[in-house]
Amino acid sequence: MNRRIFLSLICCMLSFSAAYAEDETTDKKEFTPVDLSGYFTQTMQKKLAEYDNPSLPPGTYNFGDVEFELGTGIIQLGSLKKQECPDKVLKIEVNHKLSELYIIQGTAFGGGPSLPGSKTHVQDGTRVGEYVIHYDDKSKTEIPIVYGEDVRDWWFRKDEKAPSGSKVVWENDNKSAGRYDCRVRLYMTTWKNPHPDKKVVSIDYIGRKTETVAAPFCAAMSYVK
Repeated sequence: MNRRIFLSLICCMLSFSAAYAEDETTDKKEFTPVDLSGYFTQTMQKKLAEYDNPSLPPGTYNFGDVEFELGTGIIQLGSLKKQECPDKVLKIEVNHKLSELYIIQGTAFGGGPSLPGSKTHVQDGTRVGEYVIHYDDKSKTEIPIVYGEDVRDWWFRKDEKAPSGSKVVWENDNKSAGRYDCRVRLYMTTWKNPHPDKKVVSIDYIGRKTETVAAPFCAAMSYVK
């Protein structure tokens, strides 16, 4: 082979390798979990009661290629069917800039054994809550929680589809759900921050306790800067 051609090929290969390595570095995201431990309203043990295999002990998890920290509880909000839980949890501390926020969430009630026409069924398109993002300049924005788009009941039947705007990232079996031919699952919602240059001071988590049977819960949050 001509020496000049050979050297040209080597240079091309090195350039391609360098570009590929740079892309890999650029695409790699560093995830930072939001500490929810001071805001739990229900223990994880109670939420996962009657499991055949309670496979969510506290620790680090990879859900949908995002790293999360699960603690000993969840933030469970109330509803018409869950009066013992609060309607909102305010000032969840963040104090960082972020470009994307990832949320592991779901609802109690709304689907699963709650068939259309029953009192505990929730129609797609029903707003069941929101996250209110507070920035350091005193401005704020909302992340809606819409049934059928962002969340569904964490109990689900085989014929129930996933939320249109969120991803199913975990499934398991539960003795209570199994009595109704259901399983359980969690959903991951991704939110792109329209103001990534502003510091997010805190997040309010608000439900619709007096309006709907769907009781939203949040199990974990994580973000990238």
